[in-house]
Amino acid sequence: MRVDTVTTRRDLAAFLRLPLDLHPRDLAVPLQAPTIRSWWRGTSPHPGPVELLLARDDAGRVVGRTTAHRDDRFDAKLGTRALLFGATEFAGAEAAGALFAALEARATGERELIGPVSLLPNQTGGVVTSGWAERGFVDSPWNPADVPGTYEAAGFRRWHEADTWVVDVRPVAAPGPAEWAAAGVRPERGSRRAMGRLVPELLDLLNASFAQLPYYTPITPAEMRAATDGLAWLLDERLLLLARDDDGAAVAFVLAVPDITRFLQATGGRLGPVEQLRLLATRGRYREDAVLVIQGTRPDRQGRGILTLLSRELHAGLSAGGYRRLRMTSVGRDNPASARQPERFGGRPLHGLTFYRRPVPSRERA
Repeated sequence: MRVDTVTTRRDLAAFLRLPLDLHPRDLAVPLQAPTIRSWWRGTSPHPGPVELLLARDDAGRVVGRTTAHRDDRFDAKLGTRALLFGATEFAGAEAAGALFAALEARATGERELIGPVSLLPNQTGGVVTSGWAERGFVDSPWNPADVPGTYEAAGFRRWHEADTWVVDVRPVAAPGPAEWAAAGVRPERGSRRAMGRLVPELLDLLNASFAQLPYYTPITPAEMRAATDGLAWLLDERLLLLARDDDGAAVAFVLAVPDITRFLQATGGRLGPVEQLRLLATRGRYREDAVLVIQGTRPDRQGRGILTLLSRELHAGLSAGGYRRLRMTSVGRDNPASARQPERFGGRPLHGLTFYRRPVPSRERA
């Protein structure tokens, strides 16, 4: 085995292709190719460089991939010095061991390896620990059942276990004006035309809502712009909802999007201009399932039922729009308040998830 840095376009193509060669197309969800290319080119909003690595066997076949990156904000939040790794795929324990050794060799001063994160825990990443028969979806991982054992046999321990959720959509009565008034808020739907105004507002609300979580790293405006790039043309306006107080300030929100997982699986993660035009022309096909990407309430307004009202409004919109299922990205098992939202609507856990941590031997931290 040897592990090399991705330096050529041919290497990059191999990096992008590996998960398509390893996993069933109908289960795994490829990361979007434009995102990976931005890491390689150094044009992503991540504050530091992202090194892409490929593992090859003696015959030169690509059998593993990962990234190596750092984030001072994350270190400050956790009180550690970590080498982060992400977009990690391997064809077996030997390939995994080669990748882990290469990561440790790059840990010059870091105390531990943490991952897989792409590029932070509050973005995308993790390892599926149960529910492998269920496909993944946008902003969630999928991996074969033997992957957790490979990490744990290599000395990694689980950190921040969580679940994805799925809810079968059924008719729900939207809240009436009296209920909104009793909560001291009024509802507002997002709109494509207003996205330029809404995204900065959502960023402030997002960072405030999740600041108390132990792993959450505040998102910068540049990271938010990258994360929401293209959202306006994909948006179903019934699925972006805000609650505003009497002063007009947003105090809670939910954001769901049509589930384009099948499209990404079909294109292998490609989402360039041609694919975007195809998706725009066929987006009506992707209105059977939706993905709840994020929801939150400003800390000083939590516990007042505002998010429950927004969730009811969301489910009424899903029903009206003909959606059949709502999938929900990672909900930490240490965050039961967030889990209660899908439970209220008959939801059930779909996949178990975890991140992994492993100390770096002291000899590697010289």
